[in-house]
Amino acid sequence: MDEQRDTEQRDTNAEVWKSDEAVRAWVADAETPRRARHAEWRLMGQLLPVGENDTFTFLDLGAGTGAAARAILDLYPNSKAILADYSPQMMNEATSIMRAYSGRFDYLEFDMLVGAWPASMPAAVDAVITSQCVHHLPDSRKQGLFTEILDRLVPGGWYLSFEPIAADDEIVAQAWERASDRLDPDAAHKRAHQTPEERALRHNHVRHLIPLAPQLEFMRAAGFEAIDVYWKKLDYVIYGGRRPTP
Repeated sequence: MDEQRDTEQRDTNAEVWKSDEAVRAWVADAETPRRARHAEWRLMGQLLPVGENDTFTFLDLGAGTGAAARAILDLYPNSKAILADYSPQMMNEATSIMRAYSGRFDYLEFDMLVGAWPASMPAAVDAVITSQCVHHLPDSRKQGLFTEILDRLVPGGWYLSFEPIAADDEIVAQAWERASDRLDPDAAHKRAHQTPEERALRHNHVRHLIPLAPQLEFMRAAGFEAIDVYWKKLDYVIYGGRRPTP
């Protein structure tokens, strides 16, 4: 029991995202239709104020294998993506997956938890997206990241994020879980039969998860405008805003 408690309390991000075996398993699962979020990623692209043939550059933070970026690259054939991720192993797995987009993307190693942006990162981009990564950060880094993103956007540039959120009401949380279990009949069984390692990883995954309202306030404090929840389904949302124009 003490060993399990110690596992649950430590940050296992490095063990997961810098493990060849763990990353390969995650990628195999994430690329399945069950896990893919094509409609949501495509909506983020459709929210951008660009024309179909416009040339622009966007930044995908916590890009993983580039799934969200691929949806936007498909929408806009003259766009270019900068994919930033914490895990060299993840970037290596993406090599073959991103092959069809050769010449339209660059990968950079970037640890959002530290916040030291690499010198090779462009000083200004037209848009920034994140997908299922901000919730891994403690609140102080969420706030800092939003400010850093605003500073990297051109005036009028947009930031959009697809994220899970926590409920701020237990009755709401129960309703979300009830509906999710009906959408995935295996979910309740999997939740009830997790190994100690799976429970520890789940704890590490959700321990910085917070409700939506504080995150929107973080964006306002950073200086964004046009902030809205542009899509929502149970505990997943797309929220965002833009850098004001002069």
